[in-house]
Amino acid sequence: MAKKGRINVVYSTNPGFAYEYEQEEHCETLPPAKQNLRVTLDSKQRAGKTVTLVSGFIGTEEDLNGLAKLLKNRCGVGGTSKEGIILIQGSFREQILRILQENGYKAK
Repeated sequence: MAKKGRINVVYSTNPGFAYEYEQEEHCETLPPAKQNLRVTLDSKQRAGKTVTLVSGFIGTEEDLNGLAKLLKNRCGVGGTSKEGIILIQGSFREQILRILQENGYKAK
């Protein structure tokens, strides 16, 4: 385990001492019908290039990456997913809304 995750004790001379570590919160992914996703266009801080943002996803990083991969493949463009937000390169707002609704997501 990493030293950064230790709680309360910095160092112990007891050879049988077991450090306490921070527990990662495991959030479960909500079903698509309960997701409340927002699809917006953004060009701020992107050198004038337009990107489509999908925000509001509640779930694990793996599921977020899976949804991002689906959207990138269906739109035929690049993008990324991080911190609960999916960035798709280009202006694909209507197409992404349609794809999300076809897959049972609540999206605006």
